[in-house]
Amino acid sequence: MDIKANAIYQEMQAMVGDIKPLKMDVPAIQGNGSASEFSDMLSQALNNVNGLQKESRDMQKSFDMGDPNLSLADVMIAKEKSGIAFEATMQVRNKVLEAYKTIMNMPV
Repeated sequence: MDIKANAIYQEMQAMVGDIKPLKMDVPAIQGNGSASEFSDMLSQALNNVNGLQKESRDMQKSFDMGDPNLSLADVMIAKEKSGIAFEATMQVRNKVLEAYKTIMNMPV
């Protein structure tokens, strides 16, 4: 199997123009938000990350099964999007835990 690196690189460069920014559809934060609104926002963000991961898995499975409508670049882009979304979620979790620990260590 002969893989042409330049051809793959050119195909990926052509696809860069087709990439749309990742939309998380997070509602605007208001000053007097309640716990349920925060819970809903967090739940929606986690569901969005889960959806990106599921879409990536499905695309990878379809590509492995030989779907002619998917290219390797499409699958790799979906996988990177889901990876970036997951990493961002982990960073938010780490910051929330850090803030919680800081608040709990404050003298009353």
